[in-house]
Amino acid sequence: MKDKIKNVKSLEELQKMYSDTFGKNGTMTAKLKNMAGLSNEERSIINAENAELRQLFKEKQNELEMVALNAKLATEYVDVTLDVEPQNRGTFHPLTQSLKEIGSVLESLGFTMWVGPEIEDDWHNFTALNTPEYHPARDMQDSFFLENGNVMRTQTSSIQIRAMEKVGVPIKMFGVGRTYRKEWDATHAPMFGQIEGLYIDKNVTITDLVATMRALLSKFFERDIQLRIRPSYFPFTEPSIEMDMKWGDRWLEICGAGMVHPNVLKNCNINPNEYQGFAFGFGWDRMAMLKYNLNDIRPIYDGDIRWLKNNGF
Repeated sequence: MKDKIKNVKSLEELQKMYSDTFGKNGTMTAKLKNMAGLSNEERSIINAENAELRQLFKEKQNELEMVALNAKLATEYVDVTLDVEPQNRGTFHPLTQSLKEIGSVLESLGFTMWVGPEIEDDWHNFTALNTPEYHPARDMQDSFFLENGNVMRTQTSSIQIRAMEKVGVPIKMFGVGRTYRKEWDATHAPMFGQIEGLYIDKNVTITDLVATMRALLSKFFERDIQLRIRPSYFPFTEPSIEMDMKWGDRWLEICGAGMVHPNVLKNCNINPNEYQGFAFGFGWDRMAMLKYNLNDIRPIYDGDIRWLKNNGF
């Protein structure tokens, strides 16, 4: 048996011999089953034979596998002159790309980026922003309130309050982060990214606000942007305006803005008789929708790679 194992020429032949020896009906299997009536010496001989045969089979298998590998290496080779297979290294998500571009433009205009907590207290999210207790923005239908009275940040304006409290004036900053409201349709999401700018100094006017927004939008969309201003109302600005931009043959609402309300300045220990400034805010996901010609905001948050690839990302 030992000589037969040593003389085997192929793995297939070795496998058949192994099955004939150690398989269900194999010769060694039969010997092991019938050891009950044998003496200790006879059992010892059979166990030694079993171990030796298994070792021989293992060594012969390793030998034949090495022979097969060497034969394969002798006939196959890698052509190092061929071009490498293309690799998909991925790209920035449209929201990330939009944020990077908008942030870069604002920084070039002298604004500094700030971030803040997503779970806010009543003071920073409402009261300091001149939002009275009876204001509908506090309604449970619009805001996500927590049991301890805090709220999921409804606007990044709260970052402006924290910035003014920390560094005072003059200040030129923009806040970036996620905000949360009970909305969900093709153009609104319950969680969305928002950017809000703030510029407070002694001689800041609404003309500076319009010029800033025109420069930001023109650089981001890489075209000259026409703006239209409409009167509006926000509790934290006075006067308040809505800005529309010309997009093809339509006017599209792009952001809310205005001059910071004197009460907001007072809440941050800033003298409104000495300082004034403007604030603006918009969703950068909506900016991404316009720039990349997307009709529905919801797939942006789904994380479906197929959708991203189909839309060129």
